[in-house]
Amino acid sequence: MRAFAQLALAGGLSIAAGVAHADEAQFLNSFKGNFSGKGIVKVTTDAPTVNVSCTFKSNATSTSLSLDGNCRGLVVVTRAISADLKARGAKYSGTYVGSRTGPAQLNGSRSGNAINLGIRWAKDVNGDRAAQMRVEKRGANGMRLTVIDTDPKTGKSVVTSRIDLQRS
Repeated sequence: MRAFAQLALAGGLSIAAGVAHADEAQFLNSFKGNFSGKGIVKVTTDAPTVNVSCTFKSNATSTSLSLDGNCRGLVVVTRAISADLKARGAKYSGTYVGSRTGPAQLNGSRSGNAINLGIRWAKDVNGDRAAQMRVEKRGANGMRLTVIDTDPKTGKSVVTSRIDLQRS
């Protein structure tokens, strides 16, 4: 009887893992497509806010998400931005390119309609190498990309970028 219970438990866990994987694949695929939108960017926590217009192409598989885009601000400034994420269940890891310090490492997990990631910058930004990124699904055709860092002077969290995108 005990062996049967263990087998049943193992089978139940396998089914649950399969359902979780299917849910993650569906979630990731919902990001697929071309997106455009507007937002704000701050170079540092105490810098003035710059309005930006952005376009992104998003590719997804059942275990990965790739965002490649450009944001333009102040008419003449354009920056390439990308994030490549790999999913293992609801855990994510990858690379972010867009900071002037070089590629940053991403690690985190999904909670509801958002992937919450810790950023490890290549060099110090705002006094340290840590920040947070949130990739959030908003409705059927939208997403929001947010980066939050800590102001080294006040210790308060500051949104250093928030970009709202719609499938185009």
